[in-house]
Amino acid sequence: MGFEELLHKVGGFGPFQLRNVALLALPRVLLPMHFLLPIFLAAVPAHRCALPGVPANFSHQDEWVEAHLPREPDGRPAPASLHPSPGAPQHHAVGRGAEPWGEQLEGEPSTVPCPQGWEYDHSEFSSTIATEWDLVCEQKGLNRATSTFFFAGVLVGAVAFGYLSDRFGRRRLLLVAYVSSLVLGLASAASVSYTMFAITRTLTGTALAGFTIIVMPLELEWLDVGHRTVAGVLSSTFWTGGVMLLALVGYLIRDWRWLLLAVTLPCAPGILSIWWVPESARWLLTQGRVEEAHRYLLRCARLNGRPLGEDGLSQEALSKVAAAERVVRRPSYLDLFRTPRLRHISLCCMVVWFGVNFSYYGVSLDVSGLGLNVYQTQLLFGAVELPSKLLVYLSVRHAGRRLTLAGTLLGAALALGFRLLVSSEVKSWSTALAVMGKGFSEAAFTTAYLFTSELYPTVLRQTGMGLTALVGRLGGSLAPLAALLDGVWLSLPKLAYGGIALLAACTALLLPETKQAQLPETIQDVERKSAPSNPQEEEMPMKQVQD
Repeated sequence: MGFEELLHKVGGFGPFQLRNVALLALPRVLLPMHFLLPIFLAAVPAHRCALPGVPANFSHQDEWVEAHLPREPDGRPAPASLHPSPGAPQHHAVGRGAEPWGEQLEGEPSTVPCPQGWEYDHSEFSSTIATEWDLVCEQKGLNRATSTFFFAGVLVGAVAFGYLSDRFGRRRLLLVAYVSSLVLGLASAASVSYTMFAITRTLTGTALAGFTIIVMPLELEWLDVGHRTVAGVLSSTFWTGGVMLLALVGYLIRDWRWLLLAVTLPCAPGILSIWWVPESARWLLTQGRVEEAHRYLLRCARLNGRPLGEDGLSQEALSKVAAAERVVRRPSYLDLFRTPRLRHISLCCMVVWFGVNFSYYGVSLDVSGLGLNVYQTQLLFGAVELPSKLLVYLSVRHAGRRLTLAGTLLGAALALGFRLLVSSEVKSWSTALAVMGKGFSEAAFTTAYLFTSELYPTVLRQTGMGLTALVGRLGGSLAPLAALLDGVWLSLPKLAYGGIALLAACTALLLPETKQAQLPETIQDVERKSAPSNPQEEEMPMKQVQD
């Protein structure tokens, strides 16, 4: 008897599984609110050099101000410089790249960097980290870097939580993720300097990585084959809810500290919910912890209306299942590359996850130039994810996981490519293509989570998810920095996002299909599928190393 047969006896989809999905909904809502928080947290409002003697009201414009502020070539005030002399008239436009004072070209007025800081337009944001620490002009790279630091933390956390949850269990590490996210989020909101904020925000990313690694496998390992797709897509809608909720919370709370508190405090009830979250019985059996698995399976049967009693699900039967699946050697990231089939899967998943994250966050964090304000754009980007979930649900059931993943990545690449051909003055087409790109990239993200969880065996599922999440977050951390390539060529960031998505789409076609397949339990199960005609390889034992 395998675990799938055990799950059939206690119910592979019922009230127990639905309660599990509901209990794990909170992390899914919180993740996008933190991951996309820089849209509001690090927003850069309109700003100009602070001028002595001028009222703080940003909308006040008089001749005195006009005489001091140079102009960009398009006529807009240059925010990074001003004329040094109070009486110096402005003869003609001086851009942000004007020559330094004393080295200007003949006939041009001299400019100097803002000596007294900047004044900001507070009509849309009362406070952001950009206005708090003047992360504008020459310091704008530090503003972008906060997202990179955060995703670098997620990258490190993915490795740590993937390994630790395979070794110590999903439930225990989920509690660690909740507590550390709460503490570090509060510390970020209380930051007194940019350095403190960057450090605490990086560590918050490390803690939140636990949610990305643990939640999907913990749901998946309690589901039968027939309901994995519907449950996976249903769970992913909570992410979409978080994206849309962020637009509402960002609209209501315009101060970055209170906004950060608002998206962090829900971790407190999450800590309490751990009491009802079950540990994975699959994982418990692979660790030889038969009594605990027996207790959870009986609870599952009771809630699903299939009371079996002690005799209906004996510990002796569970012991036989555990003996067949027990892992003597502790999981290692090297295990993902020891055997040919698993090595092929791991390398392909690394490329796919890099492309999925790079394109998704590249599109999601670019909310400018669409003819809408930041709140409308965020709400629209969240709303388009709902039909993308329906697309995923229908496609993976009929076309399968592999073609769905490749197709959605190709759709994202094409949307980004066509956007390059549309003039920036045609706002409606540019907006439509951006929304399509966001929808396809979200569909790819949803499919990638479901697909990857089904590719890896139970003994290495968290480790495999940790590896792919590591590479994926590397893509996520580079996406904000890629936006700075617009200084080289305005269209270069979109070209990079689309090109990487196209590469990931091609790589996805190299992965094996998992539609209607049972979850592999051991490394042998994965290798056996690659060469069923080779009996020696089918019986290849897992190399065991005693602790």
